[in-house]
Amino acid sequence: MTYLVAGVAIWLALWALNARLANGPHAETRAVSLAIPLIFGATLLTLWELAVRGLDVPLVILPPPSLIAAKVAAEVPTLWADFQQTFLKGALSGYIIGALAAFLTAVLVDRYDFLKRGLLPVGNFMAALPIVGTAPILVMWFGFDWQSKSAVVVVMVFFPILVNTVAGLGETTQMQRDLMRTYGASYAQGLIKLRLPAAMPFIFNGLKISTTLALVGAIVAEFFGSPTLGMGFRISTSVGQLALDMVWAEIVVAALAGSAFYGIIAAIEKGVTFWHPSQRT
Repeated sequence: MTYLVAGVAIWLALWALNARLANGPHAETRAVSLAIPLIFGATLLTLWELAVRGLDVPLVILPPPSLIAAKVAAEVPTLWADFQQTFLKGALSGYIIGALAAFLTAVLVDRYDFLKRGLLPVGNFMAALPIVGTAPILVMWFGFDWQSKSAVVVVMVFFPILVNTVAGLGETTQMQRDLMRTYGASYAQGLIKLRLPAAMPFIFNGLKISTTLALVGAIVAEFFGSPTLGMGFRISTSVGQLALDMVWAEIVVAALAGSAFYGIIAAIEKGVTFWHPSQRT
């Protein structure tokens, strides 16, 4: 009961602090903008800790954040090796290959109308295929190491980036394209000077969406076969051993990696599309 009372008191105090910061005179400053989500996250973690301990929740159902943090600190070498295998080798390589392939295909689709009519419907069909069905096939084709996980990621990120890029390349008006032609611009010049800049917000939307898809795809693919390494391998084996603290430790690493990856792409977008209204303050 003491834990629950303390949890309610902490929640009310931090809620009041967040409300005061959000409605205060410095609400628009960078420091306050960062402090509000940090305080909110700390509130959730504190309530989680107190609720688990106060209600005596079994560790196999839900371990407290303190135990998860201790596991992360104790298993840093293992978590780092799993991170390298899953994220750096599988997810990141597949993301880069898939993004480049999608961009080049989008340029061809934009250039040739019959590809837009024929390829995009097939792309929508392929994007709807469940990963649990395609991952085992790709694992059998490319082997059990990171190459098969990279192939799964390529399939997952290719079509979101393709669709967004094609939509962005078609964002310019007919009048703008006609004006480029009156200047004697070739297709390549019009693409580089007009269509690509206009498409950048759409391209980055696809890239940001695909950051989470890449990591999820690499982890899920490891469930269907991998060397004794990787986030997906560790999660599946730890669940079988009822080592839920290790499962949550891998989830924490995956969440941090995915958030950092998304943040890097968003930061690059801010620098590239500084002229866009969505980036103006």
